[in-house]
Amino acid sequence: MMNRNIVLFGFMGCGKSTVGAELASNTRRELVDTDSLVEQSEGMSISEIFARHGEQYFRDREHDICRQLADRERLIISAGGGALTFRRNIDALRRGCELVLIDVPPQVIYQRLRFDTTRPLLQCEDKMAAIRDLYARRDAIYREAADYTVNGDQPRGFVALDIMKAVGIL
Repeated sequence: MMNRNIVLFGFMGCGKSTVGAELASNTRRELVDTDSLVEQSEGMSISEIFARHGEQYFRDREHDICRQLADRERLIISAGGGALTFRRNIDALRRGCELVLIDVPPQVIYQRLRFDTTRPLLQCEDKMAAIRDLYARRDAIYREAADYTVNGDQPRGFVALDIMKAVGIL
């Protein structure tokens, strides 16, 4: 387990990036973000990728990144909100990773993202309705994919500590 990657996943706004930074610092591991890696490889933002090429194109690039990361060791991987809703990504990452769901209820997600304008799936009139709908579609998939589930509705240091306990590196 000591060399296996730790994949943080969950709904957008659950804290993958902030908790990931804390966890990387605490464990002396490199933090990588699948969305950032896709953006770097394509030379444009996710919003631009969606607009120019569509969601399927983005999902194919995301899968390529998941496969590449699974072959590395000792990473903290912050996976995009939709990445682990696809079986092919779950299967790819499971090879060399522990999959950790950061669980946060929809009302907390809304509070965290209500003023966010960077997420393509939330660019609509009623963000709360969009969050509830997407959450309802993803929740069971997330829970099935998770090796571990931690409560993300607490300060990031506590979430990181819970993850370290869950995966056995504390």
